Amino acid sequence: MPSIENNTPGADFLRSLGFPTLDVHESFTHFDFTTPGRRVLVIGPMGSGKTEFAARVWRDAAVARKKSSVIASLTSTGVLDRRNVFFIRSEIDGARFSDYPDDAMAYRSGYIRCGENIARIRDSFGFEQVMKDNPEAGTYIIDEASFFDERLAYVARNYAIEKGCMFVFPTLILNFRREFFNSTARLMLDIATDVIPLTAYCEHSDCLSSAFYTYRYYQVEGKECPALYFDPLIVVGGDRIKDSDLEPNYAARCEEHHFLPGKEYTFFTLKPLGEEAGRGNTKALMNELEALHEKPEASMLYDNLICRYGDSDDAGIYLNSILPGHIAEKALAYLFCEQNLIGESLLVHLVSELSLDTAYLEKVLAENRHPVSFSQPYLL
Repeated sequence: MPSIENNTPGADFLRSLGFPTLDVHESFTHFDFTTPGRRVLVIGPMGSGKTEFAARVWRDAAVARKKSSVIASLTSTGVLDRRNVFFIRSEIDGARFSDYPDDAMAYRSGYIRCGENIARIRDSFGFEQVMKDNPEAGTYIIDEASFFDERLAYVARNYAIEKGCMFVFPTLILNFRREFFNSTARLMLDIATDVIPLTAYCEHSDCLSSAFYTYRYYQVEGKECPALYFDPLIVVGGDRIKDSDLEPNYAARCEEHHFLPGKEYTFFTLKPLGEEAGRGNTKALMNELEALHEKPEASMLYDNLICRYGDSDDAGIYLNSILPGHIAEKALAYLFCEQNLIGESLLVHLVSELSLDTAYLEKVLAENRHPVSFSQPYLL
């Protein structure tokens, strides 16, 4: 009988049972609470099961806590015990969980209740305070760590090294643009000791490939409308499918079905217009924003989409990207928040001149950590 040549854990056990040569895959084992200082990064697109993985850690901890004091000596460093798990999520992410109990660690197929071992924080300073208030907690699950400031990565690393804490980070590393989510995401990779990548089925109706990417789209009158490249980086919303030109939907998609219109336009047109406006020549940017606001078909964005995708099989879905509203607002938010090409006074001036939606902009800018009030006029 041929031997099993796979060297993954479990191969020896199967060989002892007389199995022939097989592909033996890594087993999904119970979580290890004995090793201090681990920083476990759980990555994958939306819907890949990152938070569900964290829920398994929570359930494993409940089982491990029933063990004897012999086990406690293995899982403890000083007063903390890594079987004591604490769940943390962002304050700005509350809308996603409005239908769940306040103490829920929620994921797509259900939730578990965390009791008092749960907190919502705004930033890394709130994270430090939670750890100081809970000295016996030894494992922290920080949901969507990329939503926080970059300091959080090194706060976690230092506590792991100095105190023996363990951290689990179920988080997006790539944003809907298929780029690093932000500098926090880069630093999370820098400080991680373990990386667990998860995938999902591509959620396109005609595909069963593995999905590595998170796709953002709007649904307008039943039509799938891919988010433009310069759509705001962070848009907070719930998990239900929404037929809205304001609130996006998300899906796991493979490379073939991850549509991302407007990237060339952003770098060839929008950014140069922003740079010129930042130098005081605002007319060209004003004209393009006016077209985006009043008649997108007359904009340079539309010309770019026709030139880039007009002859492709997917031309229709790419052109759907201009159906959602607030394109001018999104373009301005991108130039202001992410590129720092226009200042606050110029932003407010352009918004006023074009009569753009200030309520929408205030919400988007606040969610992306650049709050601006449009109630007071600015002088250029």
